[in-house]
Amino acid sequence: MSTKAVNPALLKKLGANIRAARSNRGMTQEGLAELAELNARTVQKIEAGETNILTSTLVRIRKGIGCDYDALLKGLDGLC
Repeated sequence: MSTKAVNPALLKKLGANIRAARSNRGMTQEGLAELAELNARTVQKIEAGETNILTSTLVRIRKGIGCDYDALLKGLDGLC
């Protein structure tokens, strides 16, 4: 099985979407980290587009923010 590198623009856009959804709810990165059971540095790196994200982590982030997936995945179609 071959592995394909993730488009850095996709990671940046996903991170920006997560940041926007979190900010719209008045949450801090630390608050999200606590609710999603993640390290605050991990949330920071995800929002900055500096690291890939597991599907299970995305689920935990979505639950922590309390938003739908559309808010987090908006604008990613053309980047895959």
